[in-house]
Amino acid sequence: MIKLSDKSQNINQETNISSPLGDKGSLQFLPISINVTNKKILLIGGGKVATHKGSIMARFVQNVTVISLEFTDEILKLPFTFIQKQYEKIDLHGFFLVYVCTGDHELNAKIKRDAEELGILTSVCDAPLLCDFVSPAIHKEKNVTIAVGSNAQDVYKSVEVRNRIRELVLSGTIQL
Repeated sequence: MIKLSDKSQNINQETNISSPLGDKGSLQFLPISINVTNKKILLIGGGKVATHKGSIMARFVQNVTVISLEFTDEILKLPFTFIQKQYEKIDLHGFFLVYVCTGDHELNAKIKRDAEELGILTSVCDAPLLCDFVSPAIHKEKNVTIAVGSNAQDVYKSVEVRNRIRELVLSGTIQL
């Protein structure tokens, strides 16, 4: 059991959610690969951020359901199931992982709370303090996946390092 002092509480200014995690600098993520074979994944949101997240996910899985009131033309090209509707808590039932990318900070926080009550791991895009997991920068070649993370501190640095690794692989300096 972990005891939390009042000093370790952090109030997210946009959502008024108290986080026992402290600030973003104190986050710790375990670099793991999760088996999602025959597991249902939910992506909530249909805008630009959801499209980017979905396009990355499509390289690995197709068992994704996307719920949103509106969808970009690009996201609709992905091999997913699309449901055009307003989010409701019942939408979470039966899903293993949830990605939240609505662009509405209050709604994102509500979805996170709902998912947490149901024991579903959740990634809230652009809100590391609300995330159970974050997605690293990835280079995938055949059955080898190289993931670079920064504990949600500096996504641009992770992408920069991943791009350097990709260059080394493509130039033949690193053999996979």
